[in-house]
This record gives sequence, structure tokens and C-alpha cells, in this order.
Amino acid sequence: MNLLELRQAKGLTQQQVADAAGLSRQRLSEYERGVRPVSNMTLGQAARLADALKLRNLRKLLDD
Repeated sequence: MNLLELRQAKGLTQQQVADAAGLSRQRLSEYERGVRPVSNMTLGQAARLADALKLRNLRKLLDD
């Protein structure tokens, strides 16, 4: 599952996830669209994003 699919499966908006993860909605959109590779985010960003999506396994976020 990619980042967009993970977010949609949780029924969350981009703004909700971005706010919870401390990212701008635009940056989250760039990650979802592949403009910025998820693999290039910092560990801190990835951890906050995983928390916002309530993921237990960070690998689900990074392996898309």
C-alpha cells in the first residue's frame, strides 16, 4: 500500500495527517504523488507520519 492508500484506508484527509505529523499539506501531497520520494523523508518525519496514520510498523510507510 502506498502513502495515499494508507491515508485513505484510515479515512483521513491530507490536512488531518499533515497537521498530526507536523508537515504542510503541500509536502504530504508531494509524498503521496511521488514528487518527493517517501524514502527521502527524515526518520523523524517518517515516525511522525507513521504515528499520524496509526501504523505499528514503519516499514508499511517506507515500502511502497
